[in-house]
Amino acid sequence: MTELTELVHQRDLKSIRNWLTTTGTLEIAESISRLEAEQRAIVFRLLPKERSIDVFEMLDPALQQGIIKTMREGRVREILEEMEPDDRARLLDELPPTLAKWILEGLSLKERRLTSILLGYPEHSVGRIMSPEFVTLKIDMTAKEALAKVRDSGRGVEAIYLLPVVDEQEKLVDMIELGDLVLADPTAKLDALVSEEPYSIKANQNQETASRLLLEAGLMALPVVNDQDHLVGILTFDDAMEVLQESDTEDILRAGASEPLGAPYFSASLFTLTRTRAVWLMILALAATLTVNVLNFFQDALQSAITLTLFIPLLIGIGGNIGSQSATIIIRAMALGEVRFSDIFAVILREIRVGFFLGTTLGTIALLVVGPFFGWEIALVLGSSLLAIAVLAAFAGSLLPMLAKRIGIDPAVVSAPIISTLVDASGLIIYFCFAKIILT
Repeated sequence: MTELTELVHQRDLKSIRNWLTTTGTLEIAESISRLEAEQRAIVFRLLPKERSIDVFEMLDPALQQGIIKTMREGRVREILEEMEPDDRARLLDELPPTLAKWILEGLSLKERRLTSILLGYPEHSVGRIMSPEFVTLKIDMTAKEALAKVRDSGRGVEAIYLLPVVDEQEKLVDMIELGDLVLADPTAKLDALVSEEPYSIKANQNQETASRLLLEAGLMALPVVNDQDHLVGILTFDDAMEVLQESDTEDILRAGASEPLGAPYFSASLFTLTRTRAVWLMILALAATLTVNVLNFFQDALQSAITLTLFIPLLIGIGGNIGSQSATIIIRAMALGEVRFSDIFAVILREIRVGFFLGTTLGTIALLVVGPFFGWEIALVLGSSLLAIAVLAAFAGSLLPMLAKRIGIDPAVVSAPIISTLVDASGLIIYFCFAKIILT
């Protein structure tokens, strides 16, 4: 329990005001996010006016939406007017259309225009989260002239530390760091200060693709251009990190058979926590009926060699784990851009070989350990099955995520739980087939 939570439970408004005055903005935002909805609204109203906007921008959009519904009309418009256009657009995406329209109409002409530009791009595109305010410099400017323009036009611009340089046709040439501009010879032309390999991305490209590019290139900001290569915005480092955090969180949750909560953990209701898991559990339960049907089909073989049942948990566990390992590695490699669909055959061949080596190792150990106690025929069935299941699991774990991404499905959807369930059923078929061949 945080200090703020204790003060709220004590209903000590004076101490809450003192705490809000003396505590850092980040800690306030984190503490508010752990409160219940009604408590959150009360605390936010106690915030000093000059700090409330900074705290509001740090909150998750789902929490911002809840706070807005408890505020007076004038206060809502005041806070939304002061937000950065990209943060405002992200919030409006979360709101009901009628409320979003009402807020948009209440903004000043300038802020409404900037926000409408972002909302005009496709959902999940980088154009939706870029900063549309920037200071452009002409390629034929001197460093002195460029700094003068920054002083005149740079107030209120978010990405002032990296400045786009454009040519006579307003096409992007490169980005130049403000520090380099300050340290340059005042008479030096900008064309002598820019690099020959500029980075940029189209505004309709996916947010995650753009964010990965920014991270891999080691940039603080990434220029966003239209189809004519004209600069339309800047993707900043903090916005890119938010996108990657959301994407990685989504993948991790789906790999664990759950859906994203859409809000911080303590802000999510019990119904939400249940719903995000129940859907996956029902899907997995239906998939598990395959395993039940396989056992039912081979029940005669089980009755004639009851010892076979002892090793079913072992086979299911190993097969599922190998498939999950393979899927997790491939999904992560795809997310980082290390693996593309064009690499599918190389990836599958590589994973099959890994599965073969794992299966050979595990099968040999099983043969040597099980043979003296349960007979060499049972040991041979188990060892052969482990080899075949390991190869199958590695194959499925590498193939399914790549196919899913190819047809536009999030690879995490066919991640560990689904692959594990499918390998369970197919692994049992392999096991009982080997048993029929060897034991008869």
